[in-house]
Amino acid sequence: MLELLQDPLKAIEAERSILANYYRKRDIVFTRGWHQYLWDARGDMYLDCNTGYGVAFLGHCNEKIVTAITEQARRLLTCAMTFYNDARAKFLSTFSKLLPPRFGKVVLQNSGTEAVEVALKAARKITRRRGFLAFTGSFHGRTLGALSVTGNTKYRRPFEPLLTDVKFGKFNVVNDLDKLVTEDLAAVIVEPIQGEGGVNPATPEFLRELRRLTQERGVLLIFDEVQCGFGRTGYTWCFQHYGVEPDIFTVGKPLAGGLPIGVTVFSKDIGDVFEPGEHGSTFGGNPLTMAAAAAACELFIEENIPERVREISGYLVRRLEETVTGSRYFLRLKGLGLMIGIELRQSAEPFVDKLLREHKVVALSAGGTTLRLLPPYMITRKDVDEWLIPALERVLEVRK
Repeated sequence: MLELLQDPLKAIEAERSILANYYRKRDIVFTRGWHQYLWDARGDMYLDCNTGYGVAFLGHCNEKIVTAITEQARRLLTCAMTFYNDARAKFLSTFSKLLPPRFGKVVLQNSGTEAVEVALKAARKITRRRGFLAFTGSFHGRTLGALSVTGNTKYRRPFEPLLTDVKFGKFNVVNDLDKLVTEDLAAVIVEPIQGEGGVNPATPEFLRELRRLTQERGVLLIFDEVQCGFGRTGYTWCFQHYGVEPDIFTVGKPLAGGLPIGVTVFSKDIGDVFEPGEHGSTFGGNPLTMAAAAAACELFIEENIPERVREISGYLVRRLEETVTGSRYFLRLKGLGLMIGIELRQSAEPFVDKLLREHKVVALSAGGTTLRLLPPYMITRKDVDEWLIPALERVLEVRK
């Protein structure tokens, strides 16, 4: 281990020799993180506005979560769901405090994709129908079921044929919905804010009409909040911005402070969906992840994270409006809270690369031409003013 730290090339070579090539890699070896910062093997410090695709929203190595993980690791790491467990009970009790009154039962999984799979399976079982409606630009995961309702064809095409009873409508086009939401559907699945698709918020009119039509026609409404949920947009759940509640929603990425987790949440009128044996997960609900997730939920409540997000995101957006709008590459700002997209006139990847290489800012792209920022909630005004904004000004060649 020490040898790999002393020579980053050895770490790179070790991964390349064994790991299959299914990610576009950048030749940086990150070895340490704390809150909004990362350090590479050479000791260089970075401002993290990527957070592992949104996972480290509560910060890297948050002390409260690390303490919970450490204490649980000394006690019990795994416990099958056929037995009760104190760490799991603590998580469920704390998590339930964050749920709106309409919601009750949950299913515990290991990832957002798995949570989506549960939602799709449940919808078919509840309604006894086969069909699904999803939308252009959507991203719901890479397993076969979740991939089947993902709107971006570049992800689906290599693996087709997928589920055949799926149709796609145009995101945010209200006038199409009356013909699309048909009585043969099991469910409609939608992201309140499309992440991978370009940081595209749904319009209130779009979600309200979806809710009206699905209720009228006995179709379930699923909100995928794997990236946009759990405080990132300035509300606990993104759908609370809209005053529209789904029948089922999915949670993932930041919920366990960095450990793998996925949760599918059902409204109380649905209740239990599966009979014993109809669904399961070897690692879902394991004590280590449950301890981390319980600590994350406690932190969420103690820190009043949605309020913290509203304050810092309002400042960040104002600063972006004052600066990046002066770039010849700039088209528009999108998003809510700390889920921000800077839409550009060309591919965002070269700008992501420059931010990383030249200014030690870790960002990511979305939808091809959108520069996506997913910073943790503790990013400061100083980080914004002295690091992020100057970096963006230089990379986007802002006219002053």
